[in-house]
Amino acid sequence: MKEPPDEAMLKKIVAGLEDPVEDLVRKDSKFKKLELNPDDYVDNPDAVVALLVRHKALLQRPVVVHGKKAMIGRPKDRIGPFIQGK
Repeated sequence: MKEPPDEAMLKKIVAGLEDPVEDLVRKDSKFKKLELNPDDYVDNPDAVVALLVRHKALLQRPVVVHGKKAMIGRPKDRIGPFIQGK
């Protein structure tokens, strides 16, 4: 990411997120290497924001923001209906 979201933007994304907040965190090899527990982020927006501020590479991508709403753009076919408000 050339310009990762800062803490304020992450809070806005979390506030408007239509997906479970824990889905913003990538549970990849870096997550495992850091010995993080996925359960620590379930329904815990503050923990998700704090983690993503420290480890920006763990942000699930793409994140699509439209107005005050946000969603994780996976699978890609979700993006069109989201932007169209369907």
